[in-house]
Amino acid sequence: MSVTRTGEPESPVNTDPRRWWGLVVIALAQLMVVLDATIVNIALPSAQQDLGISDGNRQWVITAYTLAFGGLLLLGGRIADLVGRKRTFVIGLVGFAAASALGGAATNSAMLFGARALQGVFAAVLAPSALSLLTTTFTDPKERGKAFGIYGALAGSGAAIGFIVGGLLTEYLNWRWCLYVNVPIAVIAVIGAFVLLHDRPGHGGTARLDVPGVLLGCGGLVAIVYGFSEAQPRGWTDALVLTLFAAGAVLLTAFVWWQARAPMPLLPLHIVKDRNRAGCFLTMGLAVIGMFGLFLFMTYYLQVILGYSPVKTGLAFLPLTAAIVIGSTQISARLLNHTAPRMLMVPGMLLASSGMVILTRMTVHSEYATEILPALILMGLGMGLTFMPVFSTATAGVAPQDSGVTSATVNTAQQVGGSIGTALLNTIATTSGTAYVTAHLTNPAGRALVVREGIVHGYTVALWWAAGIMLLAGLTAGLMVTTKPPKRGTPAETPVPESVA
Repeated sequence: MSVTRTGEPESPVNTDPRRWWGLVVIALAQLMVVLDATIVNIALPSAQQDLGISDGNRQWVITAYTLAFGGLLLLGGRIADLVGRKRTFVIGLVGFAAASALGGAATNSAMLFGARALQGVFAAVLAPSALSLLTTTFTDPKERGKAFGIYGALAGSGAAIGFIVGGLLTEYLNWRWCLYVNVPIAVIAVIGAFVLLHDRPGHGGTARLDVPGVLLGCGGLVAIVYGFSEAQPRGWTDALVLTLFAAGAVLLTAFVWWQARAPMPLLPLHIVKDRNRAGCFLTMGLAVIGMFGLFLFMTYYLQVILGYSPVKTGLAFLPLTAAIVIGSTQISARLLNHTAPRMLMVPGMLLASSGMVILTRMTVHSEYATEILPALILMGLGMGLTFMPVFSTATAGVAPQDSGVTSATVNTAQQVGGSIGTALLNTIATTSGTAYVTAHLTNPAGRALVVREGIVHGYTVALWWAAGIMLLAGLTAGLMVTTKPPKRGTPAETPVPESVA
């Protein structure tokens, strides 16, 4: 990923002899951030039962993290420029560890939700500074390619590691250790940062923070996500729900208005005015809506309905993650220099949507190998085909001074899509499931079976919506992303996502 935030030319002099050990520290911090997007998924059923979290509110364990992370990523990059990358990196690590400890010690749902939001805040500070430090530590093009390859491998495997580690910790220790595990990792990374990492001189002090932009943008997103979550207990036509949606729309409109006038905008509007780039942002956001919903539902389906252990649940997700990596590195990366990006993105979304449609057929007695696994593989291949061209096309041809904010904007679309998808699809699932149980519960003796069938019915209704949203993502890519394949001898630069899942 080209992430030189200031656009200044790189200098190959004064190469740090301990730079590869520095890469270990940076990679460790990045792994921690990526891990937390999925590690808590496996622990969620246990945490929900332990803390008495309702089905309507359980999505906030995921959404609080992704919303804070996505909403503040752009600001995090600005803070790194202003305060200094190494200092911001250490602050992010310490804050992330403290928030993780707070979440692990949570005694009620509000405390857990708050801790997850705080994790997202410090992840938004940590991720851009880690990426900037990686760019300034490796100035030789060949070494930089190798360093980003390692970094990208962690981004690609982070989801799988999160599922496995989350399953092991939940099953053999306690769900709280899915949060506590960040503390020793952060301590090691902080010590390593002080010893091995260095800021390049001459950076920091020139950036200004767009506080009104942060308040308007984050406020609008929080209002919309909160509106989705309140639609489940209150109904879609409730006055509070409609007010939240209206407030969110007004705040986001004001955000766009302010970005056109701010002296140093959080999101320079010329970045999203480009048709191809805007199409990539929309495609990413829509695609991830469906994927995050899948993670939430399948975790509960495998553990609550099929009775899988947390470890077995984590292993059940491995084919999905492997398919994402294969689709991204072995198919998209090989074809990207020879075909138009939308010729990968549109088929990718069709594959992912077909995987979702297969999952809508699941019942309380479905077999994993014949009914779940094929859908997960199709989903993974489709998302892998889509991710690589989205990141590459969105960041191609931007001015050096805009490369950092452009990369952060793609990742913001990813996190915000995850937040909205988790809230929206969870609301659809719980509402549909409740309606099913109410309609079919005629004999109290069969209540347990009807409730289980109602839960699965709710999931399948939400998955139909997810399939439709992914088709919309494919349509968006087909109509808006019109860029041609790169010319011979000018391969497209392939950036690295903050997280794949």
